[in-house]
Amino acid sequence: MTDADVMKTPAHERRKRWIFALVGALLLLILAIRLVAHKPAHPRMAPQMVTVARAVRGNMPEILDELGTVTPVATVTVLPQLSGYLTRVGYREGQEVRRGQFLAQIDPRQYQIGLSQAEAQLGKDQAVLGQGRSDLARYQRLHAQHAIAEQTVVDQQFSVRQQQAQVRADLASIAQYRLDLQYTHITAPVAGRVGLRLVDPGNYVTAASSPGIVVITTMRPMTVVFNVAQSDLGKVIERFKAGAKLPVTALSSDNSRTLANGRLYAIGNQMNTSTGTVPLRASFANTDEALFPNEFVNVRLHVDTLKNALLVPTSAVLNGAPGDYVYLVGANHTVSVRKVTPGPGNGRETAILAGLAPGDTVVIDGTDRLSAGAHIRIARASAAR
Repeated sequence: MTDADVMKTPAHERRKRWIFALVGALLLLILAIRLVAHKPAHPRMAPQMVTVARAVRGNMPEILDELGTVTPVATVTVLPQLSGYLTRVGYREGQEVRRGQFLAQIDPRQYQIGLSQAEAQLGKDQAVLGQGRSDLARYQRLHAQHAIAEQTVVDQQFSVRQQQAQVRADLASIAQYRLDLQYTHITAPVAGRVGLRLVDPGNYVTAASSPGIVVITTMRPMTVVFNVAQSDLGKVIERFKAGAKLPVTALSSDNSRTLANGRLYAIGNQMNTSTGTVPLRASFANTDEALFPNEFVNVRLHVDTLKNALLVPTSAVLNGAPGDYVYLVGANHTVSVRKVTPGPGNGRETAILAGLAPGDTVVIDGTDRLSAGAHIRIARASAAR
């Protein structure tokens, strides 16, 4: 080997290493480019399992659910209208009574005596009046004969008028005593159920007795008073003024039982400024007495029926940043966010006023894991109904 060959060997080896290194770097670069080109922009998540339903046409009642208080048509505290000892009562506690039925008796003897005295006074004053009229007739004849002065006749005329007034006063006094005697016999002013006795026989009662004798409450018919918000009042008034007999259902406090069915009876005339509500009254026949006075009940007022409405299950309607929306299922099993305008609902279904068409499929279960563009797998599908 010559000295020239020895000098060329290291340089040759270095070039070969550079060539191999360059080729290796190019191969790594090509591999990296291919990996980047074939890598998805976002890792594809597994399809979410959901339940869907189709939007269908149907009727949706417009219902207002409110809290009401059972209020009798009449609650009357029977008060004595004069003073005296209560001698007896003619009812049992909790008894149903008719209007005019005997309830209690106040000792009538002092009023009977007063009536007798007034009648005696009337007889006396009538006799005096008769005498006065006779004297007046005689004086008029004598005056016609110029036997007495005219002033005597005039004085007698005034005397007769006074006697007539006294007789009228006696008649009024007799009428008052007779009325008092009627008041001693206390009767029911309304039909209904009597409560517990407020005063026992033997007690002295007066016309100012605040507790009264007994309280009577009408049980049939019965009413329920409830409040409706200002935002809902317009439709109620419109329907009520048009003559619609708006059905009202009274339910137990836990909504487990229907107590009675009735009609809207009256709408209040003032808005409560602190609550923004107006009181309404519904009437119920209450033949089975399922409604009890002052009981709290849930009230369901059927205002109107939205006919041929587009219905979806209530669970499909969500609320968030877009407002009210649903997840609409596309043909490729992906979902999109669709804004909707919900209308009345019944708890199970909701009417959609805008945003959907009949036959559209929406997600009703599994929405908490979804976002726009997500892939889904349908576990079960059904119509809204």
